[in-house]
Amino acid sequence: MTTSQTSSQHPLIRIARRSLLAVGAALLATPAFAQADWPGGKVITWVVPYPAGGSTDVLGRNIAQRLGPALATNVIVDNKAGATGTIGAAFVAKAQPDGLTLLGTSIGPQAIAPHLMAKLPYDHITAFEPVVTIGTIPHILVVGPNQPLKTVADLLAAAKAQPGKLAFASGGNGTILQMQGELLQQQTGARFIHVPYKGDTPALQDTLAEQVHFMFAPAAAALPHVQAGKLRALAVTSGQRLKALPDVPTMGEVGMKDFVVEQWQAVFAPAKTPAPVVQRLNQEINKTLKDPAVAALADKLGVTLVGGTPQQLGDLQKADSAKWAKVIKDGNIKAD
Repeated sequence: MTTSQTSSQHPLIRIARRSLLAVGAALLATPAFAQADWPGGKVITWVVPYPAGGSTDVLGRNIAQRLGPALATNVIVDNKAGATGTIGAAFVAKAQPDGLTLLGTSIGPQAIAPHLMAKLPYDHITAFEPVVTIGTIPHILVVGPNQPLKTVADLLAAAKAQPGKLAFASGGNGTILQMQGELLQQQTGARFIHVPYKGDTPALQDTLAEQVHFMFAPAAAALPHVQAGKLRALAVTSGQRLKALPDVPTMGEVGMKDFVVEQWQAVFAPAKTPAPVVQRLNQEINKTLKDPAVAALADKLGVTLVGGTPQQLGDLQKADSAKWAKVIKDGNIKAD
């Protein structure tokens, strides 16, 4: 046996060769976008699954404008509305997992709508990587000023005295506004009539006109009317009282201990987006949420900024998905 043969067959040399081959294969298999230079100047698309002008769209655009310079690229917002937000969600679920397509969405498509629709082209949990929670929107249980209902107890007593007579408005079947009315029925045994509208605004208008008895309205939309005496606030759905309505109790304070409902907004990426990319997005978006201008806009829109980790968003989505799946099943709620 020659010296060269002996050297090439030495165990340490064979191990070293295998290690080098493994490292080389790993480098070849690692996508370029997972490297430190991601996104490498490539444009990022922020998909909003709603029409332009809503709070998810307005706040998302504001964050996207700041995210672009932070990543040395451009972030464009693309509105892909329809089917209660699931069209935009489906688009992102099928996108390349390179961190260049994001979903700026809300609780509806990610925790409610999937339980109402017989078939979706994606799984709302496994098709996405959670990135970050942007914020939450509390709701206010409101009635018209001429209604003889001063408290939640009054509302429930009236409903039980006349089952199926009191009507509540929502922005449509399957919306978080409807879900709260259904949850109230299931937790108390009261029976209401659900009146769905094509959007929150007409629902609120008919509540103001007392064409319906009550509704759970987004805080930003209802607050000016409450402050002007055109609506009466019976309770808020957040865990804490609202600073703008310090005298209005939470649902928990009026005896509804499990009634904490907040409409969250969040960012997701397609499943299998590399963890370093998700972490970078999470880090940069969290930074934008600390910008005073973003905070001022969020306050105007009635959004409480949250931030946090991808894991926290994933836990929130799963918990709310399970919660609303039960409400939908128990209430035999169907989509339009």
